[in-house]
Order: sequence, then C-alpha cells, then structure tokens
Amino acid sequence: MSRVVAFGEIMLRLSTERHLRFSQSTAFGATYGGGEFNVCVSLANYGVNAEFVSRLPENEIGFSALKEIRKMNVESKNIVYGGERLGIYFLETGAGTRGSNVVYDRAHSAMSTIEKGQVDWEKVLEGAEWFHWSGITPAISQTAAEACLEAIKVAHKKGIKISCDLNYRSKLWQYGKTPSEVMPEMLKYSNVILGDIDTAYFMLGIPKVNPNYQDEKSLPAVYDKLFELIPNLQIAATTLRYSVSASHQRIGGILYDGKAIYSAKVKEVTPVVDRVGSGDAFMGGLIYGLLEYQNNNQRALDFAVAACCLKHTIAGDYNLVTLKEVENMIDGDGSALVSR
Repeated sequence: MSRVVAFGEIMLRLSTERHLRFSQSTAFGATYGGGEFNVCVSLANYGVNAEFVSRLPENEIGFSALKEIRKMNVESKNIVYGGERLGIYFLETGAGTRGSNVVYDRAHSAMSTIEKGQVDWEKVLEGAEWFHWSGITPAISQTAAEACLEAIKVAHKKGIKISCDLNYRSKLWQYGKTPSEVMPEMLKYSNVILGDIDTAYFMLGIPKVNPNYQDEKSLPAVYDKLFELIPNLQIAATTLRYSVSASHQRIGGILYDGKAIYSAKVKEVTPVVDRVGSGDAFMGGLIYGLLEYQNNNQRALDFAVAACCLKHTIAGDYNLVTLKEVENMIDGDGSALVSR
C-alpha cells in the first residue's frame, strides 16, 4: 500500500445552517477541515496509507480535532503539540446568485506558531512515497513557511515525490511577505502542482497571461514556462471550474506532463450541496490516480475530476466517497440511482 504524508493545518469549521447569513445565524454547525487534511481523508477512503502531520494545542479542542483525524482513518502519530489554540473558520454557504463567504480566525493558532525543528522529518518521511503540502501553510506565518520548507527539502533529499496545491488565499499572507517572495524556493522542489496557470505565474513573480483553456494547442507554451522555473516539475494540473451559480457548477480539468495536454470532459454539477473542499478532493484524486495509473495520465485526470464532482454533493470539508463510486462515475454511471 502506498504511503502518503501531508503537512498542514486542521481547523474547526463553524458553518451557518440552511444558507443563513452570518447576521441571521443563532447556531453554527461544528465540524473540522483543512486543505491538506482533506486530501488525506480522500486518500484513506481510496485505501492509501495517509498520514497527516500538524501542530495541535494541548486542550480539549485540540484533542477533539485529533479524534476526528483518527476517526477518518488518517495516521496521526507524528503530530506535535503546543501553542495557544486551534484555528477556526466561519462559513456562510451561498445559494443561487449569492456566493459563499469564509471568515478566518486563525491568528496565533498552534500551526501558525510551529517552528522549524519541531518535527523530525527524517523519521516521519522514512518509507513514504509521497509528500503533500499546499500554499496555505506558507501563507499563515513565516515560521510555518520555514517548517514547511524544511519538510520539503528532506522529502526531496530522500527522493520522495512532492506535490503542492497552490491554494492561493487572498485573506491570508498577512505577515509581511508576498507569495512571490516565499513560494519560488518551495516550489522548485515540487514534482506535481495543482492550480491554474495565472496563480502559478503570480506566485513565481511573473506577469499573468490569462490562458485560454479552450484552446488546448496554446497551453504547452505557457505551461513550459512553469517547467523552466520549477526544475523538478513533472505534472501540472488544474481544475476547470465554470460557475453558473453557487448552486450550479461545471467541472472539468487539464493536465500537462511536459509533453502532452490531457483534458477531462466538463461535467454538470447541480445542485451543489457544499463546494468547500472540492479542490482538495481533486488533489486527493490526482495523487491517487498518479500513484495507481502510473502510465495513464488521462485516467488519473478523469479520476481527479470525478472525485471533485462527487465532493460537491457532500456536506462538510471531506470527500466521503468510495473508490468504487469514483470509478463508476468515470465509467459512465452518473445516474445516481438508489443502490439496493
């Protein structure tokens, strides 16, 4: 069984009920989530040995998050403890023409105050095949960025495949550094990146190009620039999201391996139950696909898109679908008939 290690922050998610505005809500549903952890949950559901590494506070809320990690069959043995609090995010789920809204409350969280040297990465990554991180961790604090870079360098030294979901969040990056000052050094070790081309260009500090994803013949030239700037890059992929409304999304995907463009058929997703975590579902599906279908990039991309589409039908951050459900969707069974 493949072993994948991910590093990032898990947060308490407090969401309004029945699409209420924040100002209307008198109660919030409490669950957990976080980009890298969400990826781990997807992988565990597909049968991958997934481990999540983070820093949790030593209090009842931190221990509750730990129970959630274990409940999702994600390994937690190398989590470190300390800091003041667990980060929180508030979610107001949109409907129709009103989009969703997220408010972060993660200042001084345990993960944002993690420091280089607090995780023994030589031990943690022993025997791992894959290491995953995202652009969220370097966005929350300087010390978290340094701790993440430490992990990336150890993974690279050990020859472990490294993936990054760019995950740019404009509400983060509040500690005095910009993505272009931090991300290039971290990305240069990555082998697989997920994100649209302009986000990658922005993080690398080069002008955006507004690519036309419908014109596939034009894409290799703009992707090749990424391959020049990220010397270890092997795969670049992106979700294609066409938002008809908050309740109706059209989802496809593009993958480039330095030689050829692969595209997945755009699928209609309506009604949307919860789109938060759908990008993480794509990332989890992509990692699984690249591990399982090593000579079939088209199948890997189709798996990621199908996983992403299914996540939109599930409340909460995690993609609670089985391997068989994703495979059925790829192979044409999108009927959603009752299974008896």
